[in-house]
Amino acid sequence: MRLDYGADPSQFGELTLPAAGGPAPVAVIVHGGFWRSGYGLELGRPLAVDLADRGFAAWNIEYRRVGSGGGWTATFDDVAAALDRLADAAPGRLDLDRVVAVGHSAGGHLAAWLAARPGLPAGAPGADPAVVLRGAVSQAGVLDLVDAAQRRVGGAAVPDLIGGTPAEFPDRYALASPVARVPIGVPVVCVHGTDDANVPIRQSERFVAAGGGELVTLPGVDHFAVIDPSTAAWAACRDAVERLARG
Repeated sequence: MRLDYGADPSQFGELTLPAAGGPAPVAVIVHGGFWRSGYGLELGRPLAVDLADRGFAAWNIEYRRVGSGGGWTATFDDVAAALDRLADAAPGRLDLDRVVAVGHSAGGHLAAWLAARPGLPAGAPGADPAVVLRGAVSQAGVLDLVDAAQRRVGGAAVPDLIGGTPAEFPDRYALASPVARVPIGVPVVCVHGTDDANVPIRQSERFVAAGGGELVTLPGVDHFAVIDPSTAAWAACRDAVERLARG
């Protein structure tokens, strides 16, 4: 079912409930695409089906992206509001004590950032969450925005999201970059292929080295296998979601 969380055409999500009744653990799916408007939540639909088949309520969210009203702070405001929409989305059907975010690439960044919301200072985008994550799974996520901006991961994708460079907006990067929010406060599992040419595994390695979470390394795996439900790479991501939600 489609549920809106705002008036903008991009402020909605698709909630897929499992067949069994009763409160279900929730997987919040955050799609990637370097935060740009050319990519949408259709990327997350196959994952939602797979997770619902395994007993999860899958909340596949859309958000404003660069090129369609997104950037700082709109993209962050949106994913925070989308998560909080779960508070009254399906009374009696969602176990809000077992909500895990899973996101790919730019969505991995946003999933880890959502996990860090309780530690954000008052007045910051996303502060004071109504729904708190139990954990997050970052699939080849962009987890160190300063490093990604300096190394031009995704070209100018990171400065376009934040509105400028780390030198121009250090305070924004400090609020937006997951590595800068360590300790996150809940478990974050980083699943990353060694052959990822889009988001280097260095991004996950730096986050984990800073104390941000656990790294699951996928030898020989590229950037996109982790969002293909037919692959062992996706199975590793799904296993991490299940472990965080049910453990």
